[in-house]
Amino acid sequence: MMTIDPVRWGSALALSASYFAMCLAIWRARAARISLSAAPADWLVVYASQTGSAEYLARRTAETLVTGGLNARAACVSALDKDSLGKAERILFIASTYGEGDAPDSAARFAGESMGGTPDLSHLHYAVLALGDSTYTNYCGFGRQLDGWLAAHGATPLFARIEVDRGAPAALAEWQHQLSRLAGTSDAPDWEAPGYGEWRIAARELMNPGSAGAPLYRVALAPLEGELPEWQAGDLAQVSAPADPEHPREYSVASLRRDGRLELMVRLQRREDGSPGAASGWLCEQATPKDIVRLRMRAHERFRLGANAQRPLIAIGNGSGLAGLRALLKERIDAGVRDNWLLFGERNAAHDFLCRAELEGWLARGKLTRLDLAFSRDGTGPRYVQHLLREQADVLRAWVADNAAIYVCGSLQGMAGGVHEALVEVLGKDAVDKLVEEGRYRRDVY
Repeated sequence: MMTIDPVRWGSALALSASYFAMCLAIWRARAARISLSAAPADWLVVYASQTGSAEYLARRTAETLVTGGLNARAACVSALDKDSLGKAERILFIASTYGEGDAPDSAARFAGESMGGTPDLSHLHYAVLALGDSTYTNYCGFGRQLDGWLAAHGATPLFARIEVDRGAPAALAEWQHQLSRLAGTSDAPDWEAPGYGEWRIAARELMNPGSAGAPLYRVALAPLEGELPEWQAGDLAQVSAPADPEHPREYSVASLRRDGRLELMVRLQRREDGSPGAASGWLCEQATPKDIVRLRMRAHERFRLGANAQRPLIAIGNGSGLAGLRALLKERIDAGVRDNWLLFGERNAAHDFLCRAELEGWLARGKLTRLDLAFSRDGTGPRYVQHLLREQADVLRAWVADNAAIYVCGSLQGMAGGVHEALVEVLGKDAVDKLVEEGRYRRDVY
């Protein structure tokens, strides 16, 4: 573990999830989030979203119902309390699954409190659109749990649960068909995704030579023609690899548009037989500057700075998760916001101290308030970022009391769970739940 604290400064397809969230900013401009305590709607479309896909689909769903003359609106599941659930007569649920069958962060409280109770839902008619990824063991786990809980407590399904595997167009077409039936309309527009843009690799650099871990590359890309598209810190890039064009891979964007190029940090993955991963092998080894890389941007609303832009920021991550955190930090540093604390973990300081010169430069110039590092293979025993949080418990509590936001980026297994447990241990479960509810605890983990 390495702690640097200078003089104190003020602290998987054509209709994929990438397209759904891309339009989210436009929809938010037209339809701000509405509390369920406002005037009731005949139809509620309730979304449990992690990266924005379910929210985008919910707004499209509500629009389709309105097109048919129904009084409908979309709302986040975090606004669905016991009272509003008891009064609603018709709810369409659009539920993402996060990780290995978990509820999205926005639905954590609903899953723990509302779904932990035994309400009488015999007045409710509902349907569930479950979004998932069949490569995970608990495919559509949260959507299935939600459907089972509703039925077990007397709610009546309008039609059978529809499961969407990585944005499968056939499943979404079936959902649209059911919506058209409910709304009595057949002229709703199809929800089509845009095509990929054509990009080329402008530069590629091995970031961890000599590492005991898998190679990690910084890959810079530029459009084949035209200007760079718009994106914000926290957003993702989706790549369609030639070896597997129908299950796109997503990568956290490590750069800002004003940097003049799109940068990714890509870990070279290998299958059990030693062959490279379809997308990582293409980006890290196979594609040349002359080859066309099919790529499109994906807005990741829940990992953007948004209302947290001026708050103190606690950025926590490991490995390639530094990509998303780097973009967030660059955005804040460029805006003159310097109360930034980065906690980062990797294997060995000698080989895996990613972006070392940049991070130490930020620290020396006061653009980072704190930089705490955990290298798991150095020293007498493994040390991870969650250990740093416990060691710096008093500092963590002080930052949170000062209205800090916490952003976590990196591996779901091990790191994200360990960090969450450490936060609960140091801050308390109620405080962590409140951070989630306020949008001050956000995760982009995989």
